[in-house]
Amino acid sequence: MASSYTPLGVELMATGENAGTWGTKTNTNLQIIEQISGGYKVQTLNGGGSGANTTTLTESDGATGATVATRVIILGAVSPEAITGNKIVTFPVLTENFYLIKNSTSGAYTVQLKAASGSGSTVTWSTTDKGWKIVYFDGVTTNTGVVDVGVMTELSQDTSPQLGGDLDVNGQDIVSTSNADIDIIPNGTGDVNLGADTVQVGDNNADATITTQGTGDLILNTNNGSNSGNITIADGANGDITITPDGTGVAKAVDGSDATGAIKIAGKETIWVPAVAMYPSTTNPATANQVETTALRPDMKVMDFADSADDFAQFAVAMPKSWNLGTVTYQVFWTPSTTNTGNCIFGLQGVAMGDGDTIDAVFGTAVTVTDAGIGTVEDQQVSAESGAVTIAGSPADDQQCYFQLYRDADAGGDTYTGVARVLGIKIFYTTDAANDA
Repeated sequence: MASSYTPLGVELMATGENAGTWGTKTNTNLQIIEQISGGYKVQTLNGGGSGANTTTLTESDGATGATVATRVIILGAVSPEAITGNKIVTFPVLTENFYLIKNSTSGAYTVQLKAASGSGSTVTWSTTDKGWKIVYFDGVTTNTGVVDVGVMTELSQDTSPQLGGDLDVNGQDIVSTSNADIDIIPNGTGDVNLGADTVQVGDNNADATITTQGTGDLILNTNNGSNSGNITIADGANGDITITPDGTGVAKAVDGSDATGAIKIAGKETIWVPAVAMYPSTTNPATANQVETTALRPDMKVMDFADSADDFAQFAVAMPKSWNLGTVTYQVFWTPSTTNTGNCIFGLQGVAMGDGDTIDAVFGTAVTVTDAGIGTVEDQQVSAESGAVTIAGSPADDQQCYFQLYRDADAGGDTYTGVARVLGIKIFYTTDAANDA
C-alpha cells in the first residue's frame, strides 16, 4: 500500500512502505508539524501580477515550506507590499486549521480569505484594515468556510476597543507612535480616577497641556467622600508654574468658605503716599496745609506748591521686597486753588540706601509730568502717569527710598497761576515675586 498525505502535507506511510527512507521522511514530517505549530511565512500577493487577482495556496505533500502548513502568515511583505487592486487568497478544501494572519499591504484595497471551493463564509480585511486576525477554516467538504475569531485585532485597528476588566501595562508606557492625541474620556457622568502616588504629564522637555472639551470645567479635587488632602502643584527644577486663563479671564482661587478671589500675580503694583505723609524740605519748602471745603465736609490735607518759585517736599518708603528694583512711575493727585487752566509741572526724584549707607546722598534724575488746571477750585485732579524714574544709589531688598516731589514753577512750561495743592501721589512699581517673604 502506498503512502497517503494529510490536507497539510504530512506523509502517512503504509506498513512496509519507504524502506530505508523512514528516517528522512519522519524528519520531514516533524518539520512540517513544527511549522504548523508555530512557523512563520511571508506570502506575497503580487505574484499573479498587479491589480486584482487571486493567490492560490496549496499543500506540499511530504515537503516543508507550504504557506498553508504554517501557523503565522504575513500577507504582502514585512515592510508592506504595495497592491493596486483587491486581493483574494484561497486555501485548500478540507484544510481544518487556525492561523494568525496579518494584512501587510499598502494601498486602499481589500484582502479576502476563502476556501478554494464551496459556498462557505469568507474573511475580509477592509481597505483601511492592516491588522492581525485569528481565522479558523472548518475543513468541511461541501461548504468550506473561514471564520474570523476576532480576538487578535490590534488596538490600533479597533476604533472603540472595550476592556472587561483592568488594564495592566506592567510598568510600561502607553504611547501614541504617530504624535496623535491619547484621550481618556469617561462615558456620560463617569469620572477618570488617577490613583497613583505621582502622575506625570509631559515628556522630552515639551509642554504638557490638559484641556477640557467643550464648556466643561477642569476640576482637581482631593475630597472623595470623607477623605481630605492637599493639592500641590510643584516644579522640581526651579521653573515657573503658569496659570493662564483664556482671553480676558481671571485666574481665581476659592477658599474653604467658598470665598473667591483673584490670584495675586507678580507685575505692576501701586503705593499711595498721601500729603499728610510728606514733609516740607528744609530748603525751598512746600507748605503743609489743611483746607476746609465746607464745614463738616472733607477737609483736605495738602502740600501747597506756589507758582512763584520751585517748592519741594519729601517722603520716604521702605519699598516691598517683591519690588524688582527697577524704575518707578507716578501720578500726582492735586486740586487747584484758582480757576486758571494753565499747565502745572511736577517732578519726582529718588535715592535708595541700605544698612550702613549714608543718607547724605544725591537724589537721582528727576522726571516731570505736566497737568493742566481743571478750572474749578477744589476739584479733584489726577495727572497722567509719568515716565520712568530711576532710583539713584544701588537699590536692593530691605532698603529705604527717599523721594523728593517738587513743582517746577520757574520752568517756561509751567503756566498755572495759583497754588497747586497736592493731595498725594501714587507710585507704580513692578514686582517679580508673589509676596514679600
